[in-house]
Amino acid sequence: MPELINDGSPFTTEHAPSIGLTPKMLRLRLDQGLLRREFRNVYVDAAVPDSRRTRLRALALVTPDNAIVCDETAAWVRGLDVFAPGRRRDLAPSMLVRHGTARVERPGSSGRQAIIDPDDVEYVDGLFVTTPLRTASDLLRRMYRPYALAAADAFAHAGLIDVDEMIDYVARLKGYRGIVQARSLAAVVDARTQAPGESWQRLRILDAGLPPPTPQFEVVDDFGRSYFIDLPYPDVLVGTEYDGREFHTDDRHRQHDRERRTYLSDLYGWRWVIGTRERIFGDDVSFRARAGDAAGHHAVGAPVGHTPPARGGNPLVEGRQPPPRRHWVRR
Repeated sequence: MPELINDGSPFTTEHAPSIGLTPKMLRLRLDQGLLRREFRNVYVDAAVPDSRRTRLRALALVTPDNAIVCDETAAWVRGLDVFAPGRRRDLAPSMLVRHGTARVERPGSSGRQAIIDPDDVEYVDGLFVTTPLRTASDLLRRMYRPYALAAADAFAHAGLIDVDEMIDYVARLKGYRGIVQARSLAAVVDARTQAPGESWQRLRILDAGLPPPTPQFEVVDDFGRSYFIDLPYPDVLVGTEYDGREFHTDDRHRQHDRERRTYLSDLYGWRWVIGTRERIFGDDVSFRARAGDAAGHHAVGAPVGHTPPARGGNPLVEGRQPPPRRHWVRR
C-alpha cells in the first residue's frame, strides 16, 4: 500500500506545510487527482474512501466549538446531496450558533445565528449537527421553492423524516422567516420521489392547479417486467417525466427513454409529457398547458418561485393517442 498523505487524515491549507506540502505542491497533487477537496482549504488523500466518518473529520477541522452544522451540510453529513445546482461546488460548510453567541467568522464557511431547541441538535461523532427534522424544516424555509421541496423529498425518501411529523413540526414554528413557504411545501412532501428533477416538476404541476400525480408508478407488462413512470396520471394513461441533464442527455439514455416510452405507448396507449430544466424553470408555458390538456384539467398561471411565463414554447406531448377511455423574524 502506498503511503497516504497525512496518513489519510483530512488536513487544512494551514497544516499543509507541517506535512511537507508547499502551496505549489498542494495545487499539483490536487490537479493530479492525488488529493480530494472536502471543503475550501480542507483536503484529504484521494485514495481515502468518501464516508460519513471522513466528512465529519474534515468538518471538525473548520467547526468552532460553539457551532452547529446545519442546512445542506447537515444533509451532506447524512449522505444526502441537496445542494442547489449552482452551489454544489461552493464547498462552504454551513453552521449556526445560538442567539447571543459569537457568529462563525471563518473563511470558507457560512454561519448565522438562530434560535434552536436542544432537542433539535444531535451529537454525531464529535460534532453538533441539526437533527434531520430540523434540517429539513430549515431547508424548506430558506431555499428556493423547487430546491426546498427536492431537499425535503430526499430526506423523506431516505427514511430520515416522517412526512406527518414534518407537517406537525413546521406548524408549531412561529415567527420564523420563510415559515409560510415551509408549511405549504411540507404538505406536499412525498417520500416516493427519487430525484430532484421529479420534485421540481411535481411542484410545477401542483402550482399549475393540476391534480397531484402518482410518483414512481409501476407498470407491469404481460411478461412480468416492471416499468416505473416518474409522475403519471394512471387513470388517463398520461405519464409526465423529467429528463435531466445528468442522466438523459447522452444518446444511450435518450434511446433507452424512447424505446421504453414507445413500448408503453404501443402496448397500453400511454401518452407522455416530458419536462426538462428549461421547460420547468424557463419561460416555456407549454409544459403546464400540455400537462393540463393531457390530464383533462385547466392549468393556471405560474406561481411565485418559478420564472414568469411567456408566450410560445414547443409541444411536449409525445407518443400516440390513447384508445378511447376516459415584526420579529427568527432565523
